[in-house]
Amino acid sequence: MFKFGEILETLKMIQEENLDIRTITLGVSLLDCVDSSIAKTCENIKQKIREKGQYLVETAKKLEVKYGIPIVNARVAVTPVSLLAGGFTETETIKIGYALEEIAQEIGVNFIGGFSALVHKGFTKGDINVLNTIPRVLAETERVCASINVATTRAGINMDGINFSARIIKETAERTSEKDGLGCAKIVVFANAPEDNPFMAGAFHGVGEADYVVNVGVSGPGVVKRVVEKFPGADLEELANEIKKTAFKITRVGELVGKEAAKMLGVKFGIVDLSLAPTPAMGDSVAEIIEAMGLEYCGAPGTTAALMMLTDAVKKGGAMASSMVGGLSGAFIPVSEDMGMVRAVEVGALSIEKLEAMTAVCSVGLDMIAIPGETPVSTIAGIIADEISIGVINGKTTAVRIIPVPGKKAGEYVEFGGLLGRTVIMDVNRFSSEKFVMRGGRIPAPIQSLKN
Repeated sequence: MFKFGEILETLKMIQEENLDIRTITLGVSLLDCVDSSIAKTCENIKQKIREKGQYLVETAKKLEVKYGIPIVNARVAVTPVSLLAGGFTETETIKIGYALEEIAQEIGVNFIGGFSALVHKGFTKGDINVLNTIPRVLAETERVCASINVATTRAGINMDGINFSARIIKETAERTSEKDGLGCAKIVVFANAPEDNPFMAGAFHGVGEADYVVNVGVSGPGVVKRVVEKFPGADLEELANEIKKTAFKITRVGELVGKEAAKMLGVKFGIVDLSLAPTPAMGDSVAEIIEAMGLEYCGAPGTTAALMMLTDAVKKGGAMASSMVGGLSGAFIPVSEDMGMVRAVEVGALSIEKLEAMTAVCSVGLDMIAIPGETPVSTIAGIIADEISIGVINGKTTAVRIIPVPGKKAGEYVEFGGLLGRTVIMDVNRFSSEKFVMRGGRIPAPIQSLKN
């Protein structure tokens, strides 16, 4: 039960500090939708999603009214399409992407995730079908999102998968050049991808999940920033404890809304993902939390230590509040979606290399980074490989969402709009990684994988 004082605190978080439920994501298993014909398969997919998904947006609106907390997005995640596509051609696989777009429009969700392939140890025919069609599907749809898992701590790193992913990113940018490569904002390349992640663009419904599951992503960078500002003289141990207590309260709100949504939809409740996910809104910034701790700009020496403390405190607070914390659960550092991050890039405090170091201690990775459109595929592959290796060696999820903006160079600006924000094109190391990445093959799993 919530105490009266706790209710007042929560109301203040909502009204003044940008606390919100960032997403209610309905996971849907499509494993029973495959039929001998692609037409029947697509119809089965739409009907399976429609069965519960038609009530998702309405449910979110009712919960907003009931609890007074903003629910920003209602979304759907489905079984990785590569698991369905093995019996079809590439042309037929594209039709699955169109079917997902059609049902997403019908039920009113803004994104549907799961046009995905899991290739951390090799490729199936279904994987190849999906990978070859991602650029076209993302260019010809608005709501379909894709992800590619290229590595796990147990399997190692599939460098062929990374090279394939880099080519996909480059082609998607070119196919959506009139929108500054915006299609790439809907592709995530993962190591150790979780099966219960409610956040786009990387969400998919894992094979170990039930037919239908509700996962909730709750976010409150503004709330945490306000707490940090309240304790300017606190030492780091005391500050971490205050952040932990705040994360506890945020998580309780998310679990309450998630369980209620699942009950109303008649499905299982999965997890609360308590990631601090920023937006372009003033004060809703992870970078500004770090700066409130005492750093001149995010990216200054000490940034990785501050981010580690923040992420750890958030996880501890969430774990105290709920036994159903999952997904990514950390601090997101997407550049274009965080005004503080953009400012840090503008003044030269933040580079891709510093962001890479930061991802060793937080969720999820090199996120929403715009780079020059002329960046070679091999360089993109090298950037992905570096980030993925951090996840593999540390047994954690890392990812890359990178956008080579056609026709633009470092220092220029790009406007993606909405929650995707506006950012400056970041400079990329000019030295080549081509001979290394083109070796291909698989980097073996690290010794940490031998846990049995």
